[in-house]
Amino acid sequence: MKLAIVDLAYGNIGSIQLAFERLGVSPMVTADAGEIAGADRVVLPGVGAAGHAMERLAERGLRDCLRSLEQPALGICLGMQLLFDRSAEAETECLGIIPGRVRQLRPAPGMPVPHMGWSKVKVTDPDLGVDSGDYVYFAHGYACEDGPATVATADYGTRIPAVVRQGNWLGAQFHPERSGVVGSRFLQAFVA
Repeated sequence: MKLAIVDLAYGNIGSIQLAFERLGVSPMVTADAGEIAGADRVVLPGVGAAGHAMERLAERGLRDCLRSLEQPALGICLGMQLLFDRSAEAETECLGIIPGRVRQLRPAPGMPVPHMGWSKVKVTDPDLGVDSGDYVYFAHGYACEDGPATVATADYGTRIPAVVRQGNWLGAQFHPERSGVVGSRFLQAFVA
């Protein structure tokens, strides 16, 4: 199987690559639209700012490539947020694959922003490799709107989409590469 990790030249690419290698998959890290379009699976990673990431995708000519993918694809953390229409982070236009906006998290008593650490998820899609009650690792200050694409949530003073699914795209707000056995099960389900 040919798995492509979109190379934004920063972020959590190395740890995501290692997580797939532990599953016996040797991903290629690439910014080449042809290689991405020809892969069996595609991962859009991300750590950092939405505006910067969208600039990187535009510089590499990857916006239309990602929008037109038909094979299974996964956005991780910021990569999930980029699937939505817009981000409140510098009012950034994103990929528009999933309707909705990304908004800044609001602090609550005992729940500072950014949301850093382990949170329990509630799952409505049995095919994710993650079960309700499992804990996964989050590191984010912005969150996607809850909507029809939401298939798993976490509670952090408000209901946060932890996983979304729209057509061939899956998005994880949490970091599967940092979520131990549960994260490995999630990535294995995506590969399968």
